[in-house]
Amino acid sequence: MTVHHFEQTISGRTYLIEAMCVDQDRWRAYLASMQGGPTALMPFYGATAEQAVRRLTDWLTLAHQSPTIPV
Repeated sequence: MTVHHFEQTISGRTYLIEAMCVDQDRWRAYLASMQGGPTALMPFYGATAEQAVRRLTDWLTLAHQSPTIPV
């Protein structure tokens, strides 16, 4: 099983992301811990490793934004 490693910086924080092929045309991307392996964050899926990673990084970008409606 091949694992692709990506490093992304979002809102000044660096994330280690791993993506692995789980089925034909189906990749799973997840945050990796410093010791390797997935964290508790849910995985994101895509047809390619890059698409799965992009979906995860898009979600992280949204999670770092301030709310638009005051609470």
